[in-house]
Amino acid sequence: MKPSVNTQGAITIDRGRLWDYVSLAKPELTFLSVLTALAGFLLASGGAAKPLSAQLLLHTLAGTALVGGGAGALNQFIERRYDRLMKRTEQRPLPSGRLAPFEALFFGCGIALAGIAELALFVNPLTSFLAAATLVSYLFLYTPLKRITPHATLVGAVPGAIPPLMGWAAARNTIDGDALLLFGILFFWQMPHFLSLAWMYRRDYSRAGYRLLSVIDLQGTQTCRHILVHSMALVMMTIIPWLSGMFGIVYLTGAVLLGGGFLAAGSQLQRSRSNMAARRLFAASLVYLPALMCVMVFDRLIPYR
Repeated sequence: MKPSVNTQGAITIDRGRLWDYVSLAKPELTFLSVLTALAGFLLASGGAAKPLSAQLLLHTLAGTALVGGGAGALNQFIERRYDRLMKRTEQRPLPSGRLAPFEALFFGCGIALAGIAELALFVNPLTSFLAAATLVSYLFLYTPLKRITPHATLVGAVPGAIPPLMGWAAARNTIDGDALLLFGILFFWQMPHFLSLAWMYRRDYSRAGYRLLSVIDLQGTQTCRHILVHSMALVMMTIIPWLSGMFGIVYLTGAVLLGGGFLAAGSQLQRSRSNMAARRLFAASLVYLPALMCVMVFDRLIPYR
């Protein structure tokens, strides 16, 4: 993106193109990755043994944001022809022609590699490796599999669940059982989160040739069953950290209340199978995850621990 010089000699920046580059990075998804990495870092820090390092945290979040943004840009580069066929994505920078494919390719590669390098140099090799694994699996496994099999969603849930591991690894330079519980929670959360979105835009995905469950399951029976099964698995997974002693009663109360609301939204979709119910479930998923992460961190601050 090149700045221009106006008639008075002042340097100006095309804000439209700037926003196009921001949208290439899929800021909503990147924000969730950064948020869960932050939660993992905070939960792994604290106490005399692992005091919280603000500098380390900033490098962790910056590296996570760069890798997440790079993954989003490269995903849009790979899927630019299919995005043109979908109403939901046809106005993205590449299918609309506002940016050229090589711009997205260079931008995505540049910030993704910068993020991996930042994590390797200023955090630790383990966190950098996890970031690289997230990038590779998202781009070269999940992205092409969406056009081959409905099981791609399960594959894509793996890179989507790695960011809290990155935050944990950044703080402790290791992965233990508590970190894997965070991974499990993120894994199961992604299924109702994405399947509700896929049900809303099933015609779009079908038009673009994606083999998602919502495309081949015309009545929505299997889609809603998967949503409910994974939602119930999510609620049960959120109880395990309390059973293991990782969190206390404040966390348990919050997890149960949030899980009950999430299950209610999924049950409503099961009954109606309408786009409105799917939209409500998707919105509930966006509230549920940040709220649960906040409850986790808050529980750690309670004096009874």
